[in-house]
Amino acid sequence: MSKGVWGGVVGQPEAVAVLSAAAEAAASIVAGGSPAPGAMTHAWLFTGPPGSGRSVAARAFAAALQCTAVDDRPGCGACAGCHTALAGTHADVRVVAPEGLSISVAEMRSLVQVSARRPTGGRWQVVIIADAERLTEGAANALLKAVEEPPERTVFLLCAPSDHPEDVSVTIRSRCRVVPLGTPRAASIAEALRDEGVDPDLASWAASVCGGHVERARRLATDEQARQRREAVLGIPLALRRPADIFTCADELVKAAEADALTANSSRDEAERQALETAMGAGGTGKGTAAATRGAKGALKDLEKRQKSRATRTQRDSLDQALVDLAAFYRDVLVSATGSEAALNHPDRAADARTAAASWSPESTLRRLEAVLACREALEMNVKPRIAVEAMLTTLHRG
Repeated sequence: MSKGVWGGVVGQPEAVAVLSAAAEAAASIVAGGSPAPGAMTHAWLFTGPPGSGRSVAARAFAAALQCTAVDDRPGCGACAGCHTALAGTHADVRVVAPEGLSISVAEMRSLVQVSARRPTGGRWQVVIIADAERLTEGAANALLKAVEEPPERTVFLLCAPSDHPEDVSVTIRSRCRVVPLGTPRAASIAEALRDEGVDPDLASWAASVCGGHVERARRLATDEQARQRREAVLGIPLALRRPADIFTCADELVKAAEADALTANSSRDEAERQALETAMGAGGTGKGTAAATRGAKGALKDLEKRQKSRATRTQRDSLDQALVDLAAFYRDVLVSATGSEAALNHPDRAADARTAAASWSPESTLRRLEAVLACREALEMNVKPRIAVEAMLTTLHRG
C-alpha cells in the first residue's frame, strides 16, 4: 500500500496522524466546508533532534496541502500538486534554507512580501523555513509580523532543533502549533532504506550506526566515501599515541571537512556563476556590453561572498558530524567500562571500545568526551576549526 507523501517521514506515526488530519481540514476549507476546529492553523513549528526529519515532514505536509486528489485523502503522492511540492517546483511552495550561517532580514522581508500574495493554484501559499534557529533578530521580527497577521491562505512551516528551543524567539513559538518529532528507531530506518532498494544487510548496519539520523544512514548506505570517512574518524581515539599524532589527525579532520564542502558545492558554484554571467550579458558584443560587464563584476562579488559563506557552513557541518561520531565512541567506552547493557552507538566498533575501556579510567574517558563537546561549542562560536580541533585532540591524547 502506498504511503503517499508521508513515505519519507520515517518513524513518526504520531506526527503523520496530526498532519494528515490538518491536511484534511485544509482541503475542507478550500472546498468551502467547515473543518473540525483547531485541526488546521496558519503557523507550525517542527522540532526534533538532528536527523529526525523536520524538513522532510514539513515538505510532506506542504505537498499534502497542495494535493489535488479527489477520491483519496490529501497527500496521495501521485497528483501534480504532490509531485511538484516534493520536487521543489510548485509555484506556491517556497523553501528558505540558509546557505550561510544565518537567514538575513532582507531575505525574510522579501519572502514575507511574496507570502502575502494569493496562491496561484487556488489552494495554499506555503512557506517552509528550514533551520529557523538561524534567523537573525531582524529576520525574526519581520517574520513575526507576518505570523501575527497572516494572509488568509498562507501557511508558515518552521523547522528547528528541539535541543535549543530558545533559539527561536518565544513570541514566534507562541504563535505556532508545535509538531514534536522523536529519534526514529533503527528498525524503521532500516525498513525505509530497504524500500529504497538498499541491500538488507547494509541497510541494517547503516541504521544501527547512524544514531537515529535518517539522512546520515542513507549516506552511509549509499556512499563508500562516507563510510571511509567514518572509519577514519573512529580510528582517531586509539591512534593518538604520540604528541605528533595530534597534528596529523587534526590535519586529516580539517582537510576531510574541506573536501566535503568542495565536493558538495563545486558543481553548484560553477553553475551559479555561469548562469549569472549569462544573465548579465557576459560574452556579448552588442551595444551596452561594456556596461553589462561592469555590472556583472559587482554581482559576481556578491555571489562569491554567498558561496564562501555556504562553503564555511558545509565545512562546519561536516566537521560537526565527525565530532558527533567521536562523542558517541567515548560514550560507548563508558558503557563498556561500567558493564552497562545499554546499546552502543557504534556496535561495529565494540572491540575498540572495550580496548579503550581497559586502558583508560572512567574519569579520563569522561574528560575526553567533554573535550569533544567543548570543541563543538567552540565551532559554534566561530573559533577557527584547526585551532579548536587541535585543542580537543590534545586533551584526547593526554586524557
